[in-house]
Amino acid sequence: MSHPIFARIYARTSVSEARHQDPYRRELLAGLSGRVLEVGCGNGMNFGLYPPEVSEVVGVEPEDYLFRQARLAAATSARRIVVVRGRAEMVSQLVSGPFDAAVFSLVLCSVPDPKTVLRETKKVLADGASVRFYEHVLSDDPKLARYQRLFAPAWSRAAGGCRPDRDTLSVVENEFSISDVRAFDFCPGCRFPRGIVAPHVLARGVFQPI
Repeated sequence: MSHPIFARIYARTSVSEARHQDPYRRELLAGLSGRVLEVGCGNGMNFGLYPPEVSEVVGVEPEDYLFRQARLAAATSARRIVVVRGRAEMVSQLVSGPFDAAVFSLVLCSVPDPKTVLRETKKVLADGASVRFYEHVLSDDPKLARYQRLFAPAWSRAAGGCRPDRDTLSVVENEFSISDVRAFDFCPGCRFPRGIVAPHVLARGVFQPI
């Protein structure tokens, strides 16, 4: 998979916004330990923020440029980080479990089928594994939600498939036992049209097999 223009814009933006995003990323990763699977690791912005109790991170990334950037980020880390190229919809074929945790960070907005990604991930998780989500989502504000839906097709074409109108939290809650959700707006220096991706959530829960 290749979105060369968007991937480079995303990589530059994520670095320039690091001081704003890092507190949320640290909150996302706090308390994790053992082997962690990061689905859609992008350019590896989370790699340096994992707590010391994490023994290994396995990141999966499909986009060519971001994969290369993630490999570079992994090479400078003090902990073991392995980056695998591939699509999230095939994650159980790409990595070997069991994992003690799974992390999703600004990725479920852009995959074609989030439900498939989550169900694939469950195949490689240990019973009781921690799951963490940092995602932008469909707004609870009806007016903003209308704008998100209106501009979603154009935004998706420009932003590597990202959908600002996706009700990601509902999909997550249907697949995992979610115990904690914090909603907030994140859009530093925001102007239209980026305001349509301002609503975010941080959520945590566990994998409980039926």
